[in-house]
Amino acid sequence: MIHFICYPKCTTCQKAHRWLDANGVAYDERHIKDNNPTTDELKKWHKQSGLPLKRFFNTSGLQYKALNLKEKLPAMSEEEQFKLLASDGMLVKRPLLIGDDFVLVGFKEGEWQARLL
Repeated sequence: MIHFICYPKCTTCQKAHRWLDANGVAYDERHIKDNNPTTDELKKWHKQSGLPLKRFFNTSGLQYKALNLKEKLPAMSEEEQFKLLASDGMLVKRPLLIGDDFVLVGFKEGEWQARLL
């Protein structure tokens, strides 16, 4: 089963949702603000994705900017960063698409198409 983790009011998430439906991709949906990813989930997804941890942060989000994370993240340990991400789903880059053998962060149509179709 593919897990689609999103914030329904996010226009990028809405676009990804429409893309999944238009391409007949079966998934379950999880609202990231109502059901924050846990530290353990984030660690697993980070490892599975092969991406730098910074890619999991919603760098354009209001919370990221309000907390001045651009300045603070470089001095934080990975453990501190995981705990911070798990504390507020709005800090996490979305949407996330989680499969058995992949993790996609953000919606890039070409990347999603290559993985799913």
